[in-house]
Amino acid sequence: MKYQLKKLSSSSRVAFFGGILIVAGSTLAFANLNEPQEATKAPPVRLVVNDSPVKREGHFTTSFSPVVKKVAPSVVKVFTTTTPKQTGFSQTPLLDDPLFRRFFGEDSSIERSRRALRAPKQHGLGSGVIVSNDGYILTNNHVVENADEVKVALIPDGQEYTAKVVGKDPKTDIAVLKIDAKNLSYLEVADSDKIEVGDLALAIGNPFGIGQTVTMGIVSAIGRGANVGIDYEDFIQTDAAINPGNSGGALVDTEGRLIGINTAILSRTGGNQGIGFAVPINLAKNVMENLVEHGRVIRGFLGVNIQDVTQGLAKEFNLEDSGGALVAEVTPKSPAEKAGLKSGDVITEFNGKPVRDSRQLKLQVSQTAPGGKVAVKVLRDGKSKLMDVTLKELPQKEIASKSDSSDKSADDALKGVTVGDIDAGARRQLNLPRDIKGVVVTRVEEDSAAFEAGLRGGDVIQEINRKPVQTAEEAVELSEKIKDKTILLRIWSKGGSRFLVVDESKAG
Repeated sequence: MKYQLKKLSSSSRVAFFGGILIVAGSTLAFANLNEPQEATKAPPVRLVVNDSPVKREGHFTTSFSPVVKKVAPSVVKVFTTTTPKQTGFSQTPLLDDPLFRRFFGEDSSIERSRRALRAPKQHGLGSGVIVSNDGYILTNNHVVENADEVKVALIPDGQEYTAKVVGKDPKTDIAVLKIDAKNLSYLEVADSDKIEVGDLALAIGNPFGIGQTVTMGIVSAIGRGANVGIDYEDFIQTDAAINPGNSGGALVDTEGRLIGINTAILSRTGGNQGIGFAVPINLAKNVMENLVEHGRVIRGFLGVNIQDVTQGLAKEFNLEDSGGALVAEVTPKSPAEKAGLKSGDVITEFNGKPVRDSRQLKLQVSQTAPGGKVAVKVLRDGKSKLMDVTLKELPQKEIASKSDSSDKSADDALKGVTVGDIDAGARRQLNLPRDIKGVVVTRVEEDSAAFEAGLRGGDVIQEINRKPVQTAEEAVELSEKIKDKTILLRIWSKGGSRFLVVDESKAG
């Protein structure tokens, strides 16, 4: 049975990302309200941080009531209002023409029809967490995304405030709100890097709009990816019951400190299945500080296209294990190129911390301030190498083929693969950058090992077994000399380079 990943707010908006259903937090809207202005500078937000690890004596309490009493006033309801754009007949310019109105009048039947066609305002509901006594609130981006108006209701008195959207970061699904209030109850922030699997956790929010609800569970996993359509995923997984409407609510430890912002659930039914995800507070805090101080999130930029090290790649690169992040491509004139990183390097440490996989490295780089030197350890040809890299700021915008008579079939090592030279027409048709060299794949038989490995028509083969190729003739000659059953390809596809291992021993 297929599983569905869902974000948690009560909503009617549905979108698809690669076949995964995502239910977003705020209902349909088209106007972006309170977008952060470029280069704005505001005083830094001051959060109270208690980074000591939670006590782990193994004793179980009979009640969490003192913790809930401490935390509950800091978790709020978030209401959003959206006015959909008019569409169809109600949007025709003719209805606003003065000459038309002169003949038909202001209260014509057509005018009444237009008013009737106007879609009603839509409302969304989620949760938020007060993190400062002067009214800063953390929530999810998908709770307030595209909202025309955002209101916050305090617990337990229900007092409502109109909230300003200080900033939003779709890449982490975090948003920051501000209400004009003083001396508010707020949550202390823990160090989410110090939580461990098995720690108790309480989830607090407004599920299904029924009112504030507290549930208990444990930390089921840390550093989890959930493929919910955001760029930076480092989720805390918990089995504390969370449901639609919990989006933006608090995940706290047994001392009442904030460890995460509840964001998504894995569910067959849309309700709680015991697998929920929260953005760790260290990541949310970093995003918040950037949005408040700069109006945008400033992220580090290394300049590499990376991928996970699979068992097949580890064997081809003579690696002892499959940890680290494999560099498939180095961006020209990037910090990585200036420091000497090369395609085929495996990054094993970044800034003194081990690199587990490509997703973790992406997170580590993004949370490192540009401008400073960072130590990067790589494995190159089986030897460890340490180099210093000075990161830049991440740019705001990161960066089917045609057969002809010149196509060559690589029917020796790469059975079922046909390649051709890259001429001006192919470069234009495939929108290939000028610096991309290699041979274009014009056909891949579906029952071939290359197809199973992920090679497709329109891909550009840049290297075969670490040797560059620039013509179809070279690619065929090189493939004829290969005696092994596994072939390492470096290809350019969908805007970036990556490695593939083709195992001909698995061919049908």
